[in-house]
Amino acid sequence: MASSHKVTRRSFLGAATAAGIAVGAGLPLEALARTKENTAMEPKLVTVPESLPEKVFTTERVGISRKTHEEHLKLWQGYARKTNEIRTKLATLDTDPAKANQIFSDVRALKADYSFAYEGLINHNVYFDTIGGSGGPATGPIADRIGAAYGSFENWAKDLKATAIGARGWVFLAYDHAEKRVFNYLGDAQNTFPIWDHTLVLALDVYEHAYYLDFATARAKYVDAYMQVIDWNAVNARLPK
Repeated sequence: MASSHKVTRRSFLGAATAAGIAVGAGLPLEALARTKENTAMEPKLVTVPESLPEKVFTTERVGISRKTHEEHLKLWQGYARKTNEIRTKLATLDTDPAKANQIFSDVRALKADYSFAYEGLINHNVYFDTIGGSGGPATGPIADRIGAAYGSFENWAKDLKATAIGARGWVFLAYDHAEKRVFNYLGDAQNTFPIWDHTLVLALDVYEHAYYLDFATARAKYVDAYMQVIDWNAVNARLPK
């Protein structure tokens, strides 16, 4: 014989609380669902950098000036602000698939430009974190990784410089989790060419804005100067443990 059980407001609230469901007083279930959905779409905003680490300015000793870094900071801030702007727009975007289109649509434009903005922020995070050191040959665990992959630090440095001259925007030293080794990757823009399952440990900006005030078109001299101010402690801190 089936037993009857009367569901009271108190028992419903108690069961909901035990299940980890937030229940608002007096709200119908449909309204609660909408509230939860709206909360889930709340954009998470990145922090816009206000200043550069003081160690960055020690690069003046090799010819990378304070003025260059101060102007560069404005671009870094711009990537952060645009990341937040796009995240905010995506949070309120009508994602009806019928409105999406590969030629042009709001979702395509925002998501394509989002990768450029957010990767621009990440790349600069690593760039400014890993300069302002004593440079020279690598030290610590990264020295072992470089030696294992390239045979010697000198071979790696030669490859890095060649990659920097051949790139249009970036050089990335990244750790490949599948192969357990590091590699110098080339990037033509903020969001090219990503390789999955890697950890970025060093980023060298070779866009003209990073060196033109100090070296004009002599990018090779800028790279030589950069090699003298890498912060190997910061690079090691980024290596997977």
